[in-house]
Amino acid sequence: MDSHIKFFKGVIIIFKKYLFGLIAILSISFLLVACGGNGDSGEEADGGDGSSEDTADIEAQTWRFVTEEVKGQVQYEYAAEFAKRMDEKSGGKITIEPYEYGGLGSESDQVELLQNGGVEMAVMSPGFTGNMVAEGQVFALHFLFPDDLQTTQDILTNSEALNTDLSARYEEYGITPLSYWTEGAMQWTSSDVAIDEPSDFEGFLMRTQTSPLISESYEAYGAEPTPMSWSELYTALDRGTVQGQENPIFFIGDASFHEVQDYMTLSSHNNYVAMTTVNTDWFNDLSPEVQDMVNETVNEMQDWVFDEQKAQNEEFLETIKNNDSNPTEIIELTDEQREAFREKAKPVRDFYIEEVSTVNGDILNKLQEEIDAATE
Repeated sequence: MDSHIKFFKGVIIIFKKYLFGLIAILSISFLLVACGGNGDSGEEADGGDGSSEDTADIEAQTWRFVTEEVKGQVQYEYAAEFAKRMDEKSGGKITIEPYEYGGLGSESDQVELLQNGGVEMAVMSPGFTGNMVAEGQVFALHFLFPDDLQTTQDILTNSEALNTDLSARYEEYGITPLSYWTEGAMQWTSSDVAIDEPSDFEGFLMRTQTSPLISESYEAYGAEPTPMSWSELYTALDRGTVQGQENPIFFIGDASFHEVQDYMTLSSHNNYVAMTTVNTDWFNDLSPEVQDMVNETVNEMQDWVFDEQKAQNEEFLETIKNNDSNPTEIIELTDEQREAFREKAKPVRDFYIEEVSTVNGDILNKLQEEIDAATE
């Protein structure tokens, strides 16, 4: 009998130990759930879909973002970085698909797609909208912006003439520019003749964008401008259909234009200005929260893209200098040589005001005042 009593007492003791242990485990688990219920467990408070309370009302959506350049070049990398930041800010609700050049047609095709709502966003250069928005041709004026690129970027970021007045002109065509930024100073490449004075352009077959004012700028030097998409340019340079072109150094190097050109003249006669743009109706239909998110990202990207273009232009200058298999003679213009081109370019401003501008040059005049104030 005593042995049975001892057995049952042992069972009861063991049972109590396990019961207390189970209660302790359940209590700890309850505390962990209570403390981690606001997202520490890896799920957000709104239901575990990866979004925060600030993005809970944003619907899942996908936007298309076209560029005029290919993967690795400044515009495409800008779009990719923009997509990354919007994905993070929206908790994965907003997916942006960057398209490199050619994926949805030529530069002109992309402008039309944006206007018609075929894509939501685009990086475009005003040179390919010159026949549509006359005032946008202001960027084709040579020696307009300061030589210092950071000052130029600051002007592009803050200019009321551009971000308010010029942008309103684009909105008449269903395009809203959200920002303007530089991809670097423009340089000339050439074959047959080294360009270091205006007379070198006499009769020179110069590839240009489809902007009447760009054509006028080169006619002022005596050149014969030939509008052409950049997708045709390498072959045209190689075959001598055109003798030269202008672009930032990174683009010259990455597109291998220097391999079929004898010379590169460091003229810095202009800036390659790009615009971050959206379809106007589409953007206006976005919720205020999403619009704010886009504008915030646009503002952040101004510093990012300046650093990106600077790094790429510096890298490709060294690449071109050190290309022994396809050597390119690099000519750096002196201040006196640049002044000779500057004098030839001045009358083109009168042409812009009198023949191109639809507002009597008001945007150019206001921009010039802003440039003067920034460089005093």
